[in-house]
Amino acid sequence: MDRLTGRTQMEKERDINILVTGGAGVIGSSLVKKLSGQITVTDNLSSSSSDPIADLIASNKVKFVRGDVRNLRLMKELTKDIDLVVHLAANGDVRYSPEKGTKLDTMVNTVGTFNVLEAMRVNDVKKIIFSSSSSVYGRASQIPTPETYGPLIPESLYASSKIGAEALILSFSKMFSFKAYIFRFANIVSSNFRKVGRNVIPDFVMKLKDNPKTLEVLGNGHQKKSYLYVDDCINGMLYASAKSRRDIDIFNLANIDSIEVKEIAKIVIEEMGLVNTRIKYTGGEAGWLGDVPISILDIKKVTELGWTPKLNSMEAVRKSARGIIRSISIRRS
Repeated sequence: MDRLTGRTQMEKERDINILVTGGAGVIGSSLVKKLSGQITVTDNLSSSSSDPIADLIASNKVKFVRGDVRNLRLMKELTKDIDLVVHLAANGDVRYSPEKGTKLDTMVNTVGTFNVLEAMRVNDVKKIIFSSSSSVYGRASQIPTPETYGPLIPESLYASSKIGAEALILSFSKMFSFKAYIFRFANIVSSNFRKVGRNVIPDFVMKLKDNPKTLEVLGNGHQKKSYLYVDDCINGMLYASAKSRRDIDIFNLANIDSIEVKEIAKIVIEEMGLVNTRIKYTGGEAGWLGDVPISILDIKKVTELGWTPKLNSMEAVRKSARGIIRSISIRRS
């Protein structure tokens, strides 16, 4: 209770105006269901749809604006009277392909972030929460990798665009007195999935749906990473940004454990009830150009604030696989 106004914290949160960019995506659609306040979501729907938040839009709990962070004028319009920006919008497909070209990550992730920050400056918005990536660490020599690790040497254009976005956020925050909370995510998994740039679990499910006899796994199967369920990711973001005593802070969000891709393949096959499925590896330590074979983050900083994930990596993978398989079965029936 605020002694001066007599208002509870919950009552004050209801008055907060929040803009969520990329709010129809896997993380964003789950996040907006947990936020209090007046929420505006913008998303260009390039890798998702507004279906996961359709009920919130219909009930006027969320205002939805289809738009793109590359549109500076739109960002200026949307940040008017906003108290907090949760900036999740990014190119959904982290893998490089010649068809995509080399500038999409930079234009969406880096220039898009500049547009969000410039709009915040113009409209005097003072707080931003940003979704970065463990990919910024590249092939780190220190495992688990802490937030202080450097130099950051990215393996992919996606990773370099996230580093650029982080640098812009830090400089804008220093110059214009923003509060900024940057979260470097491990692999985030969910029962929902993108239509573009699917991660390993829905990729395996879809491959096995088409051919249950053989599963092609990119690389040698020994890629070892941390997987975090989306609910734990969201809780970690909200918890750490509220508990941090710094105006500018960077956190790893991950599990303390990890799992190899070959184990994920076995889990998906098991959850789909398949037998005698052959796993075929394409070879090489990396799954694709720009992939980081081993990514395990040090999360001591956020756990010391009092947050820990509820599901470990294997549990997160299994829950995600079950949800995706169930959703596909419902769509087919």
